[in-house]
Amino acid sequence: TLIGGMDYQKQLNRLTNHVVDLVVATPGRLQDFMGRRDLYLDHVEILVLDEGDRMLDMGFIPQVKRIVRATPQKENRQTLLFSATFTQDIINLSQQWTYEPVKVDIEPENVATDTVDQKIYLVSSQQRYKVLNNLLRSEDTTSVIVFANRRDQVRRLHERLRKSGVAAGILSGEIPQAKRTRTLEQFKSGAIKVLVATDVAGRGIHVEGISHVVNYNLPEDPEDYVHRIGRTGRAGATGTSISFASEDDAFLLPDLEALLGTRLECTHPPKELLV
Repeated sequence: TLIGGMDYQKQLNRLTNHVVDLVVATPGRLQDFMGRRDLYLDHVEILVLDEGDRMLDMGFIPQVKRIVRATPQKENRQTLLFSATFTQDIINLSQQWTYEPVKVDIEPENVATDTVDQKIYLVSSQQRYKVLNNLLRSEDTTSVIVFANRRDQVRRLHERLRKSGVAAGILSGEIPQAKRTRTLEQFKSGAIKVLVATDVAGRGIHVEGISHVVNYNLPEDPEDYVHRIGRTGRAGATGTSISFASEDDAFLLPDLEALLGTRLECTHPPKELLV
């Protein structure tokens, strides 16, 4: 596994001291290894490109193009491209990188899982933090992921929770990988009760027993809502998602309902959460 933000030498030692059949890497760190001539891709037989839409959103495609060019011609390798959504940009890239591709669409029966109780709380921007803080102190919130839309929002919210005495960790792209790994282990073990995360970081969270997902902001992309609430209600368990709709983001609800194919009931939070 080659991941940026982790010890380069340790990763290099694993490559040089063992016969390696499979390399899993982030684009930036893989380019580091290629640039230092510590890894060559000219004998790659199978190339797997995961989270294509996310790599496009995050600006990784120029790096990925250089990586693809370092592998054998597309006629001489098998290429698998995975993406949650297939925009025209993703389709164009798939045409560049694949040879006589077969397209497989996986459509779930229900966009949002039936094991998640979805709640939308109508709150003002000023009420949002108070409701969250009170919610996190209730007995039934045992393990919680709080999603915000931007890194700066995640950072400010995490700092505010810590100052309020909440055992919280943070997961976002600006946090070094080693620290993210430690934070996730603390969350899995129960050492910290709350994770504050961005969508990109949150996609990699696969932890059983998460009781609640809180959308501190409604996601701008409805697909992200589905990914967020899917962190709870896993492996046959039930979970609860609570989304805050304020004056600055309630306009996103119709697109969300259109994707889900159902109307979401919006209510005011219980009085005890507003105290």
